[in-house]
Amino acid sequence: MLHIHQFPCLSDNYGYLLHNAESGETVCIDTPDADAYLREAESKGWTITQIWNTHWHPDHAGGNEAIKAATGCHIVAPAAEAPKIAAIDRTVAGRDTVRVGAHEAQIIDVGGHTHGHIAYHLPDAEIAFVGDALFALGCGRMFEGTADQFWNSLLRLKSLPPQTTIYCAHEYTAANARFALHADPDNGALRDYAEEVEALRAQGKPTVPTTLERELASNPFLRADDAGMQGRWGGGDAVATFAALRAAKDAF
Repeated sequence: MLHIHQFPCLSDNYGYLLHNAESGETVCIDTPDADAYLREAESKGWTITQIWNTHWHPDHAGGNEAIKAATGCHIVAPAAEAPKIAAIDRTVAGRDTVRVGAHEAQIIDVGGHTHGHIAYHLPDAEIAFVGDALFALGCGRMFEGTADQFWNSLLRLKSLPPQTTIYCAHEYTAANARFALHADPDNGALRDYAEEVEALRAQGKPTVPTTLERELASNPFLRADDAGMQGRWGGGDAVATFAALRAAKDAF
């Protein structure tokens, strides 16, 4: 059985520890704050054995060296970003696999936020760790990639089973909801979702994880191939509509 321990760290990151009870292994999904990960693992009585990095940004890979020094863990990271990530033991790219005990995670190329960003999808557990590629009601800024690259990355995530639970790396949902309502104001599912987000945040509760099914209905960036969104935002195709939405969110 797999257990996921989610906890806040830094200013708005979420840390994730993925624990396999049968094998006793524990995986850090990214390493924004080494001290927080080591403390949380100790509180659970878990021994960190692996790190799976999604991309090179310091709030995702900055704790690698300290956690490895403390635990001797094995670090997996995206091949395309290896020169920027410390202490790697294995590099992976889209369609590769990694394992935690008997559970296999499939690597998905989700470049766009950064060129080599990857996600980890565990089909048997119906979960995906997507870093900054996809957020609840949003997606990452396009720091390094192109609109075509990023849209094709989102298509790969859109193709996962709709019941997949999506673990993204930041608590950005309230701000994303404000832009989403601006981008897609007639979407009833989105309005309901935004109200729920507002209520959760008012209680200090997380809005993450989300489900792919909910994001497909409500997330404007995943709806760039929708005729209504294209009519509202122009461009005539999904890539152009996605680019228009991303530019508008950057300036919102």
